[in-house]
Amino acid sequence: MKKVSILTMSAATLMIFTSCSKLGELSADNFTVTPNPLETQKGVVPATINGHFPEKYMKKKAVVTVMPELRYSNGVVEKGTPATFQGEKVRGNDQTVNYKMGGNYTMKTSFAYAGDNKAEMFLTFDARIGNKQFDVPAVKVADGVVATSELYKQTVLSTQAAVAPDAYQRINKKKLDANIKFLIQQANLRKSELKNNSVQEFVKMLKQINNDREKLNLENIEVSAYASPDGGFRINDKLAGERQKVSEKYVNQELKKIKFNAPVDAKYTAQDWEGFQELVSASNIQDKELILRVLSMYKDPQEREQQIKNISSAFRELADGILPELRRARLTINYETIGRSDEQILEQLNDDATKLSIEEILYAATLKSTPAEQKAVYQTATKVYPNDYRAYNNIATIEYEQGNYEAAKQCLQQVKNLPEANANLGLLALKDGDVAGAEQYIAGATGANGLSEIMGNLNLAKGNYAEAEENFSEVYSNSAALAQILNRDYVSAAVTLKYIKNPDAMTEYLRALMSARMGNNSDASEALKEAIKKDPAFAKYANNDIELEKVQK
Repeated sequence: MKKVSILTMSAATLMIFTSCSKLGELSADNFTVTPNPLETQKGVVPATINGHFPEKYMKKKAVVTVMPELRYSNGVVEKGTPATFQGEKVRGNDQTVNYKMGGNYTMKTSFAYAGDNKAEMFLTFDARIGNKQFDVPAVKVADGVVATSELYKQTVLSTQAAVAPDAYQRINKKKLDANIKFLIQQANLRKSELKNNSVQEFVKMLKQINNDREKLNLENIEVSAYASPDGGFRINDKLAGERQKVSEKYVNQELKKIKFNAPVDAKYTAQDWEGFQELVSASNIQDKELILRVLSMYKDPQEREQQIKNISSAFRELADGILPELRRARLTINYETIGRSDEQILEQLNDDATKLSIEEILYAATLKSTPAEQKAVYQTATKVYPNDYRAYNNIATIEYEQGNYEAAKQCLQQVKNLPEANANLGLLALKDGDVAGAEQYIAGATGANGLSEIMGNLNLAKGNYAEAEENFSEVYSNSAALAQILNRDYVSAAVTLKYIKNPDAMTEYLRALMSARMGNNSDASEALKEAIKKDPAFAKYANNDIELEKVQK
């Protein structure tokens, strides 16, 4: 009888010991995850896990490693960053959990986004006591994934690629100057001055404008006469006025010879202190800085003149090298050159494109109405001007718009040192989710045409939504609307979506997301149906989109 009692007690003791040695299940109640549902940020899915080991769970010799997993509906399993915890009698460097009291812990992790917006987050456990491993079932702790920020890979496809602009201007303003110099205290025109190159070019240009009214247009002729600052204001005022009269008379005589009725605007400056300062600043006169200081200190002309004359060492240099240049009249022709009209450019393009400038050919492409016609003109430009890379870039923009991304990339690889090409290579990198590569390309796109919109797409991909919204301040596009939605600026997003020029399925899907976030599920449902109508592929994505859970599909 005594023996049986001893055996019974031993069995009970063994059962208790075995039970205490095992590590049981943990439930979802032991964990909270932030955020829940999970959400993509800058291409990854971050999560913060707050866990709790219950009282008398962590055996004194136990070691438990917690491994987060994100299990996507497409079968991909992404593992996060594990954390290891140990019992009180374990000699190690991991966080120790008290057996009697249990313990709380926080661990941060992140998962790669696998391109699937439906997933579940689990915690798995590697639990050991000594060399013995125990089976602790995995626990589901969160749902996912809100992947709205990843839509930039689609919105970037409707972004306007950077077109390298032409510099063609049909009408260009030009001017031609001629100078007539006078001797000191004199106002008579010397024959030697009228034969100088600038005056001869002046007369020649008047004749050219008069004979070629289709390509040249005269706006006016200006006559500006001057006297040097020395000699006193009264004398110089009279002298400059006389120089104006004789110069204006000369211009009118030349116009009369060629029977050209043109406006002449004449004026004079009694003391040309401004011209004096410019010439002194550009000279190597010994006391240049002292003279310039005098000009800034004294505003009265007489006082200025006297102070400068007091600098005896410099005055001779001024008298010989500076002042004679200020005794002059400047004759200016303000005119316009008139290039080919749109019709003339297109006609010449068909007849013989080699007679057009590169600017005219690039401009001709903008006159075409279809991408195919534009592409043909750019191809002509590459043949006539193979070393001008703008045409290659612009062919790439057409390929990009049509979804021919590999063809666009091949065109851009032929381009050298063109900011627009770097910007467009950045767009292609963003399409593939290569944010780092895009940033590197776009760093070399300073000054590119349309760079602000492309920078907006880069900041959108980087999660800088406020900066992206600022980049898109004058743009109505899917990317601009997405930036505003992610920045929670729904009022601006509504305006942007309204004014998108060619709304597509993505436009309607963004409208659905915006409406759902604002609690307008009815509007969201209508927009979603329109998106699916335009592109049925959105049906599957929408079914898994947590943001649209409450929207009737």
